[in-house]
Amino acid sequence: MTRIIFHIDVNSAFLSWTAVEQLKNGSKVDLREIPAIIGGDQSSRHGIVLAKSSLAKSYGIQTGEPVVNAFRKCPNLVTAPPNHKMYREKSRMLMDFLRTYTKKIEQVSVDECYMDFTELVGRYPTPVDGAMEIKEEVKRRFGFTVNIGISSNKLLAKMASDFQKPDRIHTLFPEEVPQKMWPLPIRELFMAGRSSVEVFKKLEINTIGDLAHADVNVITLHLKSHGRMLWNFANGIGDDKIQYEPEEAKGVGNSTTLSEDATTYEEARDVFRELAQSVGSRLKKAGKKAGMVSMEVRYYDFRNMSHQVQLQKPTNDPVILCETACNLFRESWSGEPVRLLGIRTSKLVEENAPEQLTIFDIEFPKEPDEKHKKLNAALEQLNNRYGKGAVVKGTFYKPDGKKKKDGI
Repeated sequence: MTRIIFHIDVNSAFLSWTAVEQLKNGSKVDLREIPAIIGGDQSSRHGIVLAKSSLAKSYGIQTGEPVVNAFRKCPNLVTAPPNHKMYREKSRMLMDFLRTYTKKIEQVSVDECYMDFTELVGRYPTPVDGAMEIKEEVKRRFGFTVNIGISSNKLLAKMASDFQKPDRIHTLFPEEVPQKMWPLPIRELFMAGRSSVEVFKKLEINTIGDLAHADVNVITLHLKSHGRMLWNFANGIGDDKIQYEPEEAKGVGNSTTLSEDATTYEEARDVFRELAQSVGSRLKKAGKKAGMVSMEVRYYDFRNMSHQVQLQKPTNDPVILCETACNLFRESWSGEPVRLLGIRTSKLVEENAPEQLTIFDIEFPKEPDEKHKKLNAALEQLNNRYGKGAVVKGTFYKPDGKKKKDGI
């Protein structure tokens, strides 16, 4: 049986949810029907645009730009501050409703999820009819609208839900890819970050179809494993497994919520250095090395993104963990402000397990030589004895002594 996957995405979630709440409390104006944004406040005009109405978009206002710029484009713009507590409640209500159809729901952010609709298809004439029922019931119950993308895998369902908005249903099955997806600009491809798009432009790859027909070996040469993944995506190849139950933790990781959103690669790199130091230390304490490294990002609007890679050789060295996470970040970062960063490791092996040597160890940094291994061991002993941070490498030293709020 062909798997049927829905991707359900709330249209301009923060603005829609704020508008619904204001109308419930007696407001006579619907923010969705006027030039309006969520972000900052009316008096100070500080902050960035978190969400925008269709009319605000018509003025050229973009999500992620400073609020003060938005007011230059539209002086009569109405703005409302975000209310993340209320957004979480709206999200919970939506997910509870969707689970009345099936428990096979994978929530990927506060306002979007995947649904495995395969077992429900027989109840409806077509999958589109099932999606229409869900879409209309969401609107009737909660007062906001969603887009639903339908396909046989998660990638194509996600791409479909991003087609024309709002309040729409789109299909994107593999046989529809050449007509519906290949003509799109390469920047529209899921996980094609700013740096990847720049590389594609240099290779004269301007559309998703251009990438689909490119030589995968050439793409891999320039963008390594991330390039091969994007080539697969351009050809409609994606995962169809819905992660509807939390998997048992089989790795070591750490993440941090930033006191201020990171907006540059250099800021993110400094965070990854601290995270890698923590993760590497915990791996060593457990007597483990990691064969897989995952980099996690949460953007300013609470969208989550992760990217992982298999290492040439298992490691617990913080320098390698940091550099790997930074490589993954550069490949997939969209350029938007970042609220949270994380490093996760998996495929753990015993630290003293024998390693198979390879002459192709060129994609990621090599293990330190004996001299540096002894130095790292000495630093570890001193920090264990006198407390974390008693002795640090120069590359990890921060003169201003600023700390970020950590969370595991």
